[in-house]
Amino acid sequence: MAGEVSSKAPPLSPAESIATMKVQPGYRVVPVLTEPDISEPVAAVWDGNGRMYVVEMRTYMQDIDGKNQLKPTSRVSRHEDTNDDGVYDKHTVFADNLSLPRMVLPLLDRVIIGETNTLDLKSYQDTDDDGVADKVEMWCERGRVGNNLEHQTSGLIWNIDNWLYATYTHERIRFTNGKVVREPMPHGSGQWGLTHDDVGRIYYSTAGGENPAMDFQRPIIYGKLALKGEQAPGFREVFPIDNVPDVQGGLKRVRDDNSLTVFTACCGQSVYRGNQMPADFNGDLLIPEPVGRLVRRAKATNDQGRIVLSNAYDQAEFIAATDPNFRPVNSATGPDGCLYLVDMYRGIIQEGNWVRKGSYLRGVVQEYELEKNVGRGRIFRIDHETTRRGPQPRMLDETPGQLVAHLSHANGWWRSEAQKLIVLHGDRAVVPALQEMAVSNSNPLARLHALWTLEGLDSVTAEVLKKAFADADWRVRSAAVRVAEPLLAVDRSLDADVVLLSKDSQPDVLIQTMLSVGRGQHPAADQIINQIVSANRDNEAIAGLSDQIAANRAAALAEQRKLDEMRRRNRELAESVERGAKTYKTLCTECHGPDGKGQHSPELKDVVLAPPLAGSARVRGHKERLARILLHGLVGPVDEKTYAAGLMLPMGAHDDEWIADVANFVRNQWGNESPIVSPADVARIRDTSKRRIGPWTLSELEFYAPAEMDRSLWKLSASHNSGSLTLAIDGNAKTRWDTKTVQKPGMWFAVEFAEPQRVMSLLLESKASPKDYPRGYTVEVSVDGKNWSAPVAKGTGDGPNINIELDLPDPIRHLRITQTGKAPKLYWSIHELTIQGKAPGEKPAESMAQVLADADPSELAAEARELGNAKAGAVLFFNPAMTCANCHEPASGPRLAPDLAAKREGVSDRFLVEAVLHPSKEIRKEFAQELVLTVDGTTVMGFKDSESDDVLVLRDPASGKLIEVAQDDIEFTKTGTVSAMPAGLVNPLSNRQQFLDLIRFLMEIDGRGSEYLKSMSEGLR
Repeated sequence: MAGEVSSKAPPLSPAESIATMKVQPGYRVVPVLTEPDISEPVAAVWDGNGRMYVVEMRTYMQDIDGKNQLKPTSRVSRHEDTNDDGVYDKHTVFADNLSLPRMVLPLLDRVIIGETNTLDLKSYQDTDDDGVADKVEMWCERGRVGNNLEHQTSGLIWNIDNWLYATYTHERIRFTNGKVVREPMPHGSGQWGLTHDDVGRIYYSTAGGENPAMDFQRPIIYGKLALKGEQAPGFREVFPIDNVPDVQGGLKRVRDDNSLTVFTACCGQSVYRGNQMPADFNGDLLIPEPVGRLVRRAKATNDQGRIVLSNAYDQAEFIAATDPNFRPVNSATGPDGCLYLVDMYRGIIQEGNWVRKGSYLRGVVQEYELEKNVGRGRIFRIDHETTRRGPQPRMLDETPGQLVAHLSHANGWWRSEAQKLIVLHGDRAVVPALQEMAVSNSNPLARLHALWTLEGLDSVTAEVLKKAFADADWRVRSAAVRVAEPLLAVDRSLDADVVLLSKDSQPDVLIQTMLSVGRGQHPAADQIINQIVSANRDNEAIAGLSDQIAANRAAALAEQRKLDEMRRRNRELAESVERGAKTYKTLCTECHGPDGKGQHSPELKDVVLAPPLAGSARVRGHKERLARILLHGLVGPVDEKTYAAGLMLPMGAHDDEWIADVANFVRNQWGNESPIVSPADVARIRDTSKRRIGPWTLSELEFYAPAEMDRSLWKLSASHNSGSLTLAIDGNAKTRWDTKTVQKPGMWFAVEFAEPQRVMSLLLESKASPKDYPRGYTVEVSVDGKNWSAPVAKGTGDGPNINIELDLPDPIRHLRITQTGKAPKLYWSIHELTIQGKAPGEKPAESMAQVLADADPSELAAEARELGNAKAGAVLFFNPAMTCANCHEPASGPRLAPDLAAKREGVSDRFLVEAVLHPSKEIRKEFAQELVLTVDGTTVMGFKDSESDDVLVLRDPASGKLIEVAQDDIEFTKTGTVSAMPAGLVNPLSNRQQFLDLIRFLMEIDGRGSEYLKSMSEGLR
């Protein structure tokens, strides 16, 4: 907190800040944890003993440019109320040296934490009970990400269905029998924070989309479902009482009095599930809005199966403040039954991307000096005048049998925590007690939790389900049909009950039955769904959802049928596609989009982060090109367009199967259909391109995009019907060559080229005779037409278009396709034969890095000083396609490479040339990477961030991700000899002159300081 503060918006004490708040009558705001014990809090959760874990983003926007945000000095702290006065008085740093942690979930004997720029989840355990985690392990490894930190996965909640959900992901996670299970979802949603109500309904929100509540009608596992009127008219309008217009959307988002008009930073929502507020508060949705300095209380009304949200107050908010530093970013129901609010309490709330030089928002921030107010934070409890705080739990000290009783607790936090802990214990001795509670407890919420707890223990029986189907409370009936989904396809003893559910009087039960019979693949699903829709045409929710349910179900079934058919035709390809789907949906959707069309920036709708993959010639074309992109990366424009994500990082660190799986998924999704890429293919391409320097540009990859060969000089021959040979290459898809007899092994069709050719692929097309494709095939090649090779390709025909990719190291003159299958009633026909390749003399274009690799650095330096244009070099340096400024001079976020305008010892003209062309030749000590080999053979590399007797912490230079390696696991370490800057980043340059211009720019700014560099960059970013 030390340092200068704003004179225009000075920080206030907690009491002074509360005094600026307008709180609805009967309620009051009570500070329970404040600075200096916490700093920059963004989330708070509790473990089974009521200890609070606070996520502290201590490096978030500590200056107006957001420098060093990924520096690993953030933490998760733990706090206890030792005297039960409602104020937390015992504080420990549970997990330190983190990079902007964003997810925390206490389990039974550990806490799961996720950080920024990675989807990995780690387990932190305090084995000696001193409040500090001393054992850290990978809990769920999912890979790194690197987009804007405001738009990464957050939330991580254990829902009533025993699955873990988060935002910005198309998968959910389950911890079963000591193992983490990941399951793809058809839809992902949300931005910062998510919450669920008593029945497990999840509420998402998106600040970028200015939508405070979304995707809450039904569980997201069934796909995207929404209804007209789910937000009452005017629900998104907000009513703040402050007048600081620091809104990313600019003046169009403020009134004449400078107050915010609509939600623009909605986040950290929670459903109140406690027992210390008035009864009408239960189930209300609390939505913090930090830009508006307010908290919305929304009523969730069930209108015949449609959930409708409305403001609880007429043109007013539950809490609003005039204090410019009041920044509510999260909320939660606590173990004591009270409502809690996390106040980040700071000046700037938006990330540096939105406070760039020249932006409207930067001007406002500077006017009010908001960038000076950092390093504080408060957690408040919201009391009602009737509040009597509940007792502190001791669930971690209780047995599963004792925990069962808490499933009927009046506070929803207790019910959910008890269910989670029982499932984690995995002790099935409690099953009889849970069965009894599920069918006979007087509290319907106890019956609901008991049913889901049985599901979590894999102990649901048909007998319990049948009783739950007939439960007096619709919430239990609705849950029962969902729990029954795994049995609906196979257990016919449930059919009569399902029929009764399809005639239920409660719309929510009917809607859930429609969803469950579809997802559970009940054999009469279509009939049941149609009956429900037909009998309830006047119900707006059922009518509004039925088409969406049908569309989602049809899409899911189509995907499954496609995968099944693929598995029937080529099991190896299908299994590879399934593996690749998991990787893609975890790592790639944030830039390329779930539909493969390219993900739009959440704030800048006209900006696409990465090129589309659906229909892409680079994806559907020869595997040689796509494999090289995955292995080495891609830099520069794509189809004359520069994308916001810039450089596609190389994935070559992954093994051959991983690369092949990702390639097969994108090549066979969204209408793409291409032959299998095998791990052996990747291994071969990896080997043949091992001398490659740096990422590819598309122009360089043209060599691996084969062109259609001229057919006019081909000589054709065949085992059958030689009189019709030319009909296979006449350009008319309606004419054909065929065998004039049924398919038998040994039939062949051959081509002789006029000159040797480098053949890369061939297409056998027979759409006009769709069943006449070869049931099996081999391809042999020859130089002289006499001595034939072993098969260079073989496979099973699976349709009228058969695309065969070849890997031929040398030119050939003869090619023969042999039919190897049987089709007793069908000819073998070829309507059009297309062969693609390259002339034998063609060679891959040399990259700029390769062209300059052997040049004398001193000569290049002298040439650059004489002929280079520094201004032209500046244009290149700040061009997003070059990616130079992304690391050396980022517009926001941390600097990941040296400050090139600073005074540095030993920098000469020659040094600058060598540093660009050969970045690993001389590595400055502060940017040298540490190479670590672990006892299990794993190699990791990064900048050494910190080291203790127990752990070595490395920082990944590309993403800022921290990598922790236990000292006991280290075989040896050594200073790496490979620079964090990839070689070959000059490859997008068009010619030698551009290289000289870039070097001349580096010469010009060397040692002249940041202000001179700013003058050189004006108008370029």
